[in-house]
Amino acid sequence: MCIRDRVLTDLLPKVMNKLPNNQNIENFKSESFDWRLVQADMRDKLGSEVYESWLKKISFIEEFNNYILLSVPTRFIRDWITSRYLDQILQIIKTYKKDIVRIEFRIVEQDDSVKTDDVLEEVNLKENVSFIKDSYLQYNRIDPNKRFDNFITGSSNKLAYEASLKVSENISHYNPLYIYGGVGMGKTHLLNSIGFELKKNNKVMFISAERFMYQFVKSIKSNDMVKFKEYFRNTDILLIDDIQFISGKEAMQEEFFHTFNALLDKGSQIIVSADRPPNKLSRIQERIKSRFSGGLVVDIQKPDLELRKKIVQKKTEELNSIYSDQLQISKDIQDFISTEIKGSIRELVGAINRVVSFSRIYEKVPNLSETKVVLKDLLNLSENKVTIDLIQTVVCKFFKISKNEMLSSRRSRYLVRPRQTAIYLTKILTSKSLPEIGREFSNRDHTTIIHSVKTIERIKEKDPDMVDNINKLKNQILYQEVFFQNELTI
Repeated sequence: MCIRDRVLTDLLPKVMNKLPNNQNIENFKSESFDWRLVQADMRDKLGSEVYESWLKKISFIEEFNNYILLSVPTRFIRDWITSRYLDQILQIIKTYKKDIVRIEFRIVEQDDSVKTDDVLEEVNLKENVSFIKDSYLQYNRIDPNKRFDNFITGSSNKLAYEASLKVSENISHYNPLYIYGGVGMGKTHLLNSIGFELKKNNKVMFISAERFMYQFVKSIKSNDMVKFKEYFRNTDILLIDDIQFISGKEAMQEEFFHTFNALLDKGSQIIVSADRPPNKLSRIQERIKSRFSGGLVVDIQKPDLELRKKIVQKKTEELNSIYSDQLQISKDIQDFISTEIKGSIRELVGAINRVVSFSRIYEKVPNLSETKVVLKDLLNLSENKVTIDLIQTVVCKFFKISKNEMLSSRRSRYLVRPRQTAIYLTKILTSKSLPEIGREFSNRDHTTIIHSVKTIERIKEKDPDMVDNINKLKNQILYQEVFFQNELTI
C-alpha cells in the first residue's frame, strides 16, 4: 500500500463522519483538502528523491478563494521548485481543490517553522554535519546493485575498472583518480562500486557536482560556511560524479579547490568522474585541472563488439530469468543488437529492454525486420545522420517557425513548445551531454534542458497528438522521409 493510500485509510472514517448523508468523498475533495494527502501524492508521482530533497521543505500556510499560500526556507529552493515542479504540484493540488489556479510562495526561515537543526543535532552528535545531514541521508546512498562483480569488463573499460578496484582495496597511490567517458559508459557504476567496498570501514561521501553546488549555495544563504567546510573536509573518501557541472561557477570552484587540497593533505582518497579529460574541461580553473591531471587519469571508451556481446548476453539472461514464462530472445537478435548499437552501454541495455518488452506485449519474439523498427532510433545506421542542426531544421519546418525564433530568448507559447520538442528529440536521438545540448540552443543552462525533456515526457503521457507528432518528427529526422501511418511505432 502506497503512502497516499495509508493516509486515506486513516483519514476517511474521520472525513465521512463529518459529511452529510447525501455527500460523498468526491464532493468533499472539491471543497477542501488535507496537505498530508498532497505531500503523499507529490512523493508518489514525482519520486521520493525529488520529494525528500526539495518538496518536503514546502509547508502549507493558508488557502484562499483561488490560490494557496505555501512556504519554503530559501529563495533558492523556491526558484528551483517553481522552475521545475510548479505545474505538477498545481495539478496534484487541483485534484483535491479544483478551484485553485495558482500557488504563491513565502520565504520563511527554517528557524521560524520547523526546528530542523535541533532535530538533526540530536540524530548523531558525534558527526559534525548539522543541516546537511538530511541531504546526506537522501543523496549519499550507495546503490547495492552497482558493484564490481556485476560490472562487465572489456578492452574499452579494463584500465578504469582495474584502477577503481585498486583504489577500493586501499592499495593504490592513485589520488586523485579521474575517470572520464561519454554518457552511459559506466562511470557512475565504478564510483558506486568503490563507495560500496569502502563504506564499511570509512566515512564515504558520494555526491554529484550539482548536489555539491546546491549544498554550497545553501550554506552561503544560511551563513554557515564553517559547517559546510567541516562536513566535506572530514570525509575519508570523496566521490564526485560529473565534475564538469561546476563549469563557470567561480565561487564554488574556489571552495572545491580548498576542499580538494584539505582532503589530500589529510590523506583522504578522492575519485572524480567527468565527460571529458581534465585539459578539455571548459571554464574550470587551471589549478583545479592541474590537480586532476596530477593523479591517475583513465578513460572509458565506447564498447567494442566483444564487450557489447557480453553485455547483451548478460542482460538478456537476466531478463529471461525474470520473465521465464515469456519467449526467449534469439541468438540472432542478440548478435544484431550487439553489432548495430555502437553507442553507449546504456543504449545497449535500453535496446534489450525494448525487445523484451515487445515480446511480452505481443507474445512473440520480434523477427529481424520488427527488431529494426523497434530499435530504429538507436540503430547506428541512423545515428551518423542525426545532428542537432538537422533536428532543429526539421522541427522548425514542422511547426512553421524560423530557426532564429526557436533559438531566441522569447517565451511565447508558439515558440516554447517547438523549442522543448527539439531539445527532447536531441536528448533521445543523440549522445550529446546536457551542457552540449544547452550550448547548441543559445547557451541555455543544463537545468533548462532537463526541464524541457521532462515537460515533453509529461505531455506525451496525456496527449496522443504529442506522441503522434514526436513519432512523425523522429521518422523525418532518422530517415528524412514523410511519416507513413502504417509504419510500426512504439
